[in-house]
Amino acid sequence: MRKYAVIVAGGSGLRMGADKPKQFLLLRGKPILYHTIQQFLKAFPDILIYLVLPNDFLQEGQELIREFGPSVNIQLVVGGATRFHSVQNGLNKISEPGIVFVHDGVRCLLSEGLIKRCYEQALVKGSAIPAVAATDSIRIMNATGSQVANRNLVRIIQTPQTFQTNLLLPAFVTAYQDAFTDEATVMEASGQAVHLIEGEYNNIKITRPVDLLIAENILIQREQVPN
Repeated sequence: MRKYAVIVAGGSGLRMGADKPKQFLLLRGKPILYHTIQQFLKAFPDILIYLVLPNDFLQEGQELIREFGPSVNIQLVVGGATRFHSVQNGLNKISEPGIVFVHDGVRCLLSEGLIKRCYEQALVKGSAIPAVAATDSIRIMNATGSQVANRNLVRIIQTPQTFQTNLLLPAFVTAYQDAFTDEATVMEASGQAVHLIEGEYNNIKITRPVDLLIAENILIQREQVPN
């Protein structure tokens, strides 16, 4: 079965307060995106990766790709106006059936195990959406204020959201809606069910400077664990 990864890194990362998009900030001496790509290559060396970047940073993308050598199949794709359009641009490059992972480029701490578990479930059920239980109290805003929600029923959604291509690609042949917050919502809008899978609490999305410190600490701990 062919394996694809659409790694979306089209954002500007303004919350980081840096002079470049957060996906190119250094973590342990390498761009955040390098660590993300490396995890997919470790899980599946034969995977075809579509790296979705802002048009102004394609040169940086080419330099990053060269670090992996000529045997790795990574292709650059120009991002769109929204995450939906960026993912759509990546999916439009897929011409053969298989399993596709759609992943946030700045979630660089995902494990090989999570990638493989998502793949295996998508083969059987058609989709695998990583999710973790909420650990904080949750309140829902309403017209009069707010009310507490049962956090046991709440799941925090992550990526890689993983699908059979014959299900996801047709779902993306549609116009953008504000309700499309991720690939799962696009699938549901097309009438398809989605299936959750246990995610990882370390699979954080790097959005603030403190997240870089957390990520560095996690990577240091991983380096200290013997193979």
